[in-house]
Amino acid sequence: MARRMRDEAFRVEQEQGRYDPHVRPINEMVDVLRDQGGRGWMPHVAPWHGGVAARVLSILRDPGPKTQEGGGSGFLCVENDDPTAELQAQIFEEAGVGPRDVTPWNAYPWYINRSPNAAELQAGAKVLKELLGLMPKAGVVLLQGNEAQDVWRRLLKTHPEAIRDRALKVVSTYHPGRQALFVRDPEERARRAQHRIDSYQKVGAALRSTGGQL
Repeated sequence: MARRMRDEAFRVEQEQGRYDPHVRPINEMVDVLRDQGGRGWMPHVAPWHGGVAARVLSILRDPGPKTQEGGGSGFLCVENDDPTAELQAQIFEEAGVGPRDVTPWNAYPWYINRSPNAAELQAGAKVLKELLGLMPKAGVVLLQGNEAQDVWRRLLKTHPEAIRDRALKVVSTYHPGRQALFVRDPEERARRAQHRIDSYQKVGAALRSTGGQL
C-alpha cells in the first residue's frame, strides 16, 4: 500500500510518534534548524522510517509540497501523497528494503520547492554532516539526483571528517521525480528508469550481503 499519509489514522500515528526514541535526535535537530538564519521551515522525519538506527540514508533534492504541514503530512516519508514518494516506496519494496532500513533526507533540507543554489547546497552539506553523526549504523548512502550528488561532493570536500573511518557504500542514480525522465529519446527515458531500479537493487543487495549488519 502506497500513499498511506492519505489515511488519517496513519498520519495521526506518525504525528504522535515524531519524538519516538529512534527519530527523536533527528527531529530535535530539525527543531533547532527550523528558520535558522531565516531559512524557513523544515519537515520532520516520519517515525515510519529508521531514524538514527537506519542503515540507509536516502538523499533527494529538497522537501516537496506534500511534506508541508496543512497541505501535506509535515514529514519526510515514502508514504506521502505524491508520485515521487509512491515510486520510492514501490522500488524500495521491490528491492527488499523496508521503511525502517531507510532515513529520508534532502540536499537542502529546508522547504523552498525549487532547485537550491550553490550557497544553499553548502548549507545543506553542513547539516548532512550533523545528520551522519546521528546515524552510526548507516552503511549505504543513496544519492538521487544531481543536487544530492552535488551536496555529497561538498560534504567530502569541506567536512571529510564526517565519513572518516566509515565504510560507506555510495549509490548514485536519477531523482525519482517525473522530471528526471523529461527527455525526448524514449530509449534514454527507459535507461534512466531502469538505472533507478538497478540502484535500489544495489542498496538491497548491500543490506543482504552484510546479513543485516552494516
